[in-house]
Amino acid sequence: MLFKDRRFAGQALAKELTAYANDPDVLVLGLPRGGVPVAFEVAKTLNAPLDVLVVRKLGVPDQEELAMGAIASGGVRIVNKNIISLVKISDEVIARVAVQEERELERRERLYRQNRPLIDLEGRTVILVDDGLATGATMWAAVVTVRKQQPAQIAIAVPVAAPETCQELETEVDEIVCLLRPNPFHSVGLWYENFPQTTDEEVCYLLAKAARNGDAIPLGI
Repeated sequence: MLFKDRRFAGQALAKELTAYANDPDVLVLGLPRGGVPVAFEVAKTLNAPLDVLVVRKLGVPDQEELAMGAIASGGVRIVNKNIISLVKISDEVIARVAVQEERELERRERLYRQNRPLIDLEGRTVILVDDGLATGATMWAAVVTVRKQQPAQIAIAVPVAAPETCQELETEVDEIVCLLRPNPFHSVGLWYENFPQTTDEEVCYLLAKAARNGDAIPLGI
């Protein structure tokens, strides 16, 4: 099975999340950039608020697609000790990459959030959405960030993921909804017919559209 694009994947994913529909405590958080088009469709179907949780992968130098960790809003940083040990990455290299990615995270925070106020996630149900999970580093960082605010529940919803990544994350959240767990997995983009890079402009457009339509009102976290 291939997803036509992120919009189609979000619509298919939303059909498996109807138990969360019309619940005023539910918040849908897309991981930018690629997770936002998926999350937009989920939030629209569930009649839930939509926002972004900004995360950044810490890529191994010269192998940027290989995640040695991730950072997220709120000063969260996680590292993949197995990757760091395998590739023999020093603390200095990790720190240098983290500084670079923190600058990009801050830029996206300013652009996407537009000075909207923060809200408290305590007691809420948070659905974290991405377009797929490979190592899951950015989703791990997102879960840590959200958990710090003591929500009632955390759910992860993705169209496709590596089976071992889902297994690892299942013990950390209340529910994982994943439509495809192919083995071998290879990469997220392999399971989409059309998988262009999502732009900042698209993220901002979808957040604004959600607010205008009233189907999902952006809320800060």
